[in-house]
Amino acid sequence: MQEEADKENPPAADLAEETTEATEPDAIDRELAIFQDLQRLQADFVNYRARVERDRGVERQLAVAETLRAFLPVLDDLARAQAHGDLNEGPMVAIAQKLRAAGEKLGLTVFGEKGEKFDPEIHEALVRNVSTEVSEPTIADVIEHGYKVGDRLLRPAKVAVFVAEE
Repeated sequence: MQEEADKENPPAADLAEETTEATEPDAIDRELAIFQDLQRLQADFVNYRARVERDRGVERQLAVAETLRAFLPVLDDLARAQAHGDLNEGPMVAIAQKLRAAGEKLGLTVFGEKGEKFDPEIHEALVRNVSTEVSEPTIADVIEHGYKVGDRLLRPAKVAVFVAEE
């Protein structure tokens, strides 16, 4: 009978031992959960930093593109002045060269030249002329040059196009 009573009511030392054994796995599980939370938090932070750096580069490119877009009318005027012979000498020649060099330094490229193949994605055809001399659409004349910064199109070239006779 004593044995049955001991099983039902174990001594206090045995209870403490059972409690310790029961809490050890719980403590390990809690520590593991905390460790996993810290790992997720660290991964989130690393991803956040990478996203901020990427976004910073994109924002810079957008700012440069918008700034250059504001100067496109000036570059057009300089191109017209040069075409009319007004930029052959004098201080405006140096100013034009400096403005163009600054644009090139920031990645500005000019496109749309007479004789190039017409590409509707980067050229805007304002005039269409039929010609027997061409087999594919070709730029006949440039009204306004197009501009890009890297792969970003700032403005399509406005052109007159020769198309093949149908």
